[in-house]
Amino acid sequence: MKYLKYISLALALLLCVNVNAQKRKSKKAEQTSVQKVEEKVDTVPMSEFSYAFGIAQTNGLLNYLVQRMGVDTTYMADFLQGFEYAEMTPEVLKLKAWVSGTEIRRQLEGQILPQANRQVNDSVDLLDKNLFIDGFRSAIQGTTRIPQDSAQAVANRQLAYYHRVKMDSKYGANRIAGENFLKENAKKDSVKVTPSGLQFKVLTAGTGPVPTDKQRVKVHYEGKLLDGSVFDSSYKRQQPATFACDQVIKGWTEALTMMPVGSKWQLFIPQELAYGDREAGKIPPYSMLIFTVELLEIVQ
Repeated sequence: MKYLKYISLALALLLCVNVNAQKRKSKKAEQTSVQKVEEKVDTVPMSEFSYAFGIAQTNGLLNYLVQRMGVDTTYMADFLQGFEYAEMTPEVLKLKAWVSGTEIRRQLEGQILPQANRQVNDSVDLLDKNLFIDGFRSAIQGTTRIPQDSAQAVANRQLAYYHRVKMDSKYGANRIAGENFLKENAKKDSVKVTPSGLQFKVLTAGTGPVPTDKQRVKVHYEGKLLDGSVFDSSYKRQQPATFACDQVIKGWTEALTMMPVGSKWQLFIPQELAYGDREAGKIPPYSMLIFTVELLEIVQ
């Protein structure tokens, strides 16, 4: 910035000089002025800069060594010995592998195992710690009793099961309430039920074309939970929504591909055709959803 300040000052002074009187000398004066400015650039010798730059690179290093690498600051002299000893001899490689093993074990017991237990159960540690570590160890050794892909399949199935159990214990009441509502709602003459379980009531019968699942449509809609609370509305935004029919929840896709353009329907969507055990914004898991949907047009 100081360099630019001097340049601007020099140029301003040159412009104030009588042009006719200085025409022959202007080029030389400008060169002299620039040279003087260059001599005043605020810098340091490269040797000092190199040393200072090296120091600057250590900002945050100590925290990284302690928090991420588990280095005890009592042994920083040993750290510096390793820093100076760059040659990777077999002894050093052996020591590096040993240290890596201790670090992974620390992470396994302090982070990985607790996180795995939270996936299974929020409050009780159900996993057998010794067998968990034994499985981890045997995979590294290549001595597992079951293949890696089989173990992954078992883990995925079991985690999915525990997830359903955990979610059902928390939000199962939503699922039961939705099922009871749909059971009674299906008895109404104005309500139609599809084989998938989707229920709908025609409010306005459209006469236009029916979109396919790959076509984009423009719709107005309002979405409510079973208690009547509105969680989303394009009417309130005063802006219709546009999307492909296959880019929404299953209940919407099924309804849109049955609706002629110009239709306005009320949809009663079972939780399994909505978001299931997922939480979506203001929508709790296992929520049955009620939508008013108005199909305005097929967007070409």
